[in-house]
Amino acid sequence: MAIRIATPGVYIQEKNAFGSSIVASPTAIPAFVGYTEKADKNGKPLQNVPTVIDSLDAFEKFYGRAWVPTYGITETSEGESDLKVGEKKYELFTAEERYFLYDSLRLFFTNGGGKAYIVSVGTYGDEIDSDKIIRGIRTLNTATEPTLLACPDAVALSAQACAGVQQEMLQHCESSDNRFAVLDVQDGLSARSYDEEDAIDNFRNNLGKVGLKHGAAYYPWLNASVVSDKEFSYVHFDSAEQLVQILTEEAELMYDNDRKKQEAVAEIQKLNEASGYDADLHQTLKSISPAYKSLMTGLANKLNVLPPSGAIVGAYARIDAVEGIWKAPANEGLAGVASPYVSLTNEDQEDLNLTVGGKSVNAIRAFAGEGTIIWGARTLDGNSQDWRYINVRRTMSFIENSVKGSVKSYVFQPNTPMTWVAVKGAIDAFLTTLWNQGALVGTSQNDAFVVDVGLGSTMTQTDILDGMMKISVKVAISRPAEFIVLTFQQQMQS
Repeated sequence: MAIRIATPGVYIQEKNAFGSSIVASPTAIPAFVGYTEKADKNGKPLQNVPTVIDSLDAFEKFYGRAWVPTYGITETSEGESDLKVGEKKYELFTAEERYFLYDSLRLFFTNGGGKAYIVSVGTYGDEIDSDKIIRGIRTLNTATEPTLLACPDAVALSAQACAGVQQEMLQHCESSDNRFAVLDVQDGLSARSYDEEDAIDNFRNNLGKVGLKHGAAYYPWLNASVVSDKEFSYVHFDSAEQLVQILTEEAELMYDNDRKKQEAVAEIQKLNEASGYDADLHQTLKSISPAYKSLMTGLANKLNVLPPSGAIVGAYARIDAVEGIWKAPANEGLAGVASPYVSLTNEDQEDLNLTVGGKSVNAIRAFAGEGTIIWGARTLDGNSQDWRYINVRRTMSFIENSVKGSVKSYVFQPNTPMTWVAVKGAIDAFLTTLWNQGALVGTSQNDAFVVDVGLGSTMTQTDILDGMMKISVKVAISRPAEFIVLTFQQQMQS
């Protein structure tokens, strides 16, 4: 503001010595959409209200804990079993809905995740409904901060309904343009069959073609270790009588001493009178019955089978924080994971990675001495030279969002060379910082990026009269070395 000098004296006018700077936008803040135990904040309902959390404790305060089903036990004679007593084999089963959101969040935080948005679309006991999940995704249209999107409960739907939710995820991310979807393969428990029942082929066929560059898919599901056997007891079985029968059979076989056998059976019989959880009875059964302990382990193993999106989003957050968004999220270990549910070979991954249709699916594999590794970094637009890699797509969105937010301060400023110089200087400084950090490729700044703004280069006189300032930004984003070819040959002795 110009100083009006009308009275004799000394006047001071301060001027900014430094140009405005661009603040980097957050890169790994996911939004999780799904079902929860409750949705309440101090009496205020939170259903379909995007809400920020920063820890599992904060989630539990508003949304409750994990879904725990009631399991039955059936005798089986085929394949592996969850329990063996004498010559009899038993298997655990449940007919109840499976809700994945809470345990996926455990994987998220275990793998380095921090701040996240939660959209609860219903509570446990509700039927998982694709329309409800889609409405939950659309509530995020007003939330500007999330940059990632995951809907782990979608895989509990039928293949067609799951595809409908995932199509909505991709369209949502495309329309927001600064958001990236992490998809799970429905029926990701199945090994490749390469027929009409093949899970990957069905996933690709159902997904459609819209928004593929704004999402990535991962296969197979995981054998996680975030659910503990300490979380379960006899109350999670639908038949106390059946449990008593199995444990009594074990006691008859295990104890030779009649007195010890009678004491064990007496403790087991208390299950028939138990009206709720009794910690003493639970601990006693664990101490006298290996079968009972095996059943607790079996329950944990069942509930540790999880879709990978929670772990993947957590890995994104960890990589962004440690190395930067421009680092491809691959060749990275997954914490809280024992193994992939399906073991993949190089031949299996070849079809996942390179396919005529272009819908690449990233493999999760186990390597000796390394554990479970993310072994792919491709978007679903796998045949695109521009948007083939996840880090390229996400880095470009990060740059666009950061520059867009900061340049907004120049709206309604005079469309003159002075403003153009200020805008170009701010963008140049921001991109130089990224180049120094390794996000952009080039031996010099001129090789790494080019920023143009001004009359005759990006604008015409008509543009200026129409109130338009056009800025051109070109960046050379680093791409991962996905294929490393080593050439060896012998040379003549010298």
